[in-house]
Amino acid sequence: MSDEKLKIGVMTRLHDDIDGHMRQIAEMGLQCVQIQWPAFASLERARELKAAVDRYGLTIATLWAGLPGPAVWNFVDGPVTIGLVPPEYRFERVKALQHAAQIASAIGVPSITTHCGFIPSNPRDPLYIGTVIAIRQVAQACQAAGVEFWFETGQETPVTLLRTIEDVGTDNLGINLDPANLLMYGNGNPIDALDVFGKYVKGTHCKDGEYPTDGRELGKEKPLGEGRVNFPVLIPKLKSLGFRGDLVIEREISGPQQIEDIKRAMAILEPLR
Repeated sequence: MSDEKLKIGVMTRLHDDIDGHMRQIAEMGLQCVQIQWPAFASLERARELKAAVDRYGLTIATLWAGLPGPAVWNFVDGPVTIGLVPPEYRFERVKALQHAAQIASAIGVPSITTHCGFIPSNPRDPLYIGTVIAIRQVAQACQAAGVEFWFETGQETPVTLLRTIEDVGTDNLGINLDPANLLMYGNGNPIDALDVFGKYVKGTHCKDGEYPTDGRELGKEKPLGEGRVNFPVLIPKLKSLGFRGDLVIEREISGPQQIEDIKRAMAILEPLR
């Protein structure tokens, strides 16, 4: 295992003032970003992003590819709106992901990432079969573009995610581990989940959270260090499995408190990287 320290970065959206936002990130001492990439955003915007990232000595860990159409982040409407599982949105969303793969390739980003949705745990469910076919179409487009496709964790169980990767069957698949999502969706303990799919983890969202307390709403996201994710155990275990990706902080609020929470997260992650 390499002794080189892992980079600490942040999850962020594509701001109107790309240059100013990348400068702010670099001035905080962060080293990389994951970018929430809007569906079908232009190559011109991507080149502007790449120039700003290079100017301030940052790297792009992955393009987090957004999808067109609705997305409701709960247990009731989520299964019929999120990702590639709902059949009525698949065609346009596959096209959006294929477009994101071309964008990533053009600016030298190694992967695209997204939520594939509430993938059914029953492999004989027609929704499961259709979702696997759609993911394979995306993964093959990524292969042709020379980039990887990463699954954002959360809405499916670790075993279902492992099976999906096996059934899609291409050699360019990875996982962007969001440990808080596994808790917030009630699908597992992230440290134990590494025993199931750890070898596929290529990136992270360093986010914290709690288990759900009712059957309709997700568990609450928390500032890193205030939820149930045990980062002092999680990160060494990741590294023991060969993980050399980036530690990308995600805090799902905005404003001054978000900046303060990111700074606190940096302090927690620094001795672990």
